[in-house]
Amino acid sequence: MTGSADPLAGPTAPAAGPAAGGGTGDAADRASRGRRAGRPPGQGNTREAVLDAARRTFAARGYDASSLRMIAAEAGVDPGMVRHFFGSKAGLFQAAMELPVDVERVVPMLLADGLDGLGERLLRFFLSVFESTGDRNPFISLLRSAVSHEDSARLFREFLTDQILGRVAAAVQLPQAGLRASLVGSQMSGLMLARYVIRVEPLASADPETVIAAVAPTVQRYLTGDLGLPP
Repeated sequence: MTGSADPLAGPTAPAAGPAAGGGTGDAADRASRGRRAGRPPGQGNTREAVLDAARRTFAARGYDASSLRMIAAEAGVDPGMVRHFFGSKAGLFQAAMELPVDVERVVPMLLADGLDGLGERLLRFFLSVFESTGDRNPFISLLRSAVSHEDSARLFREFLTDQILGRVAAAVQLPQAGLRASLVGSQMSGLMLARYVIRVEPLASADPETVIAAVAPTVQRYLTGDLGLPP
């Protein structure tokens, strides 16, 4: 398309005159437009462009309000390219946030053995994720920044409640599924904050089995037990 210049494109070569056949300026302009609208050279560059766009979009809009089409437009690629690299929005979120969790596999695994022991399995899963790479764990970094940064807080909250706990609570099929998920979320986020960020002792130094024995029954009650609410 000819007309006004793209204000985001940066400086371009001077336009060629109206000579027949178009000059080098027209060719450069067409090449520039092709790079913006299509594919940065090389699949590695394209993948990184999508990841950068995903991080910006998720931070600005949150998980639920972001779409693959929106992120593709931000990156200047076709939505099919995003699906080619990451498969789904959950897969893209996992890669963009560098989270060591594949929710498409984890949730069915947690639910495979039924409701008995679900609280323990869920807690064991979260502890293993947070302890997998020590202080460099991206979950710990995200939780640490969530304390003072609203965008990080929204990302952590939506991932925790919507992608993991919301799916688990929905599968339980008991009343107040949303409340149950949020109660488990409060338990998990508070525990992880105290253990890995604030480092409250002796909780911070306790071995995982001690933490599981103490906390898992509460998580199980939130998931499947009587919450003490009016009918």
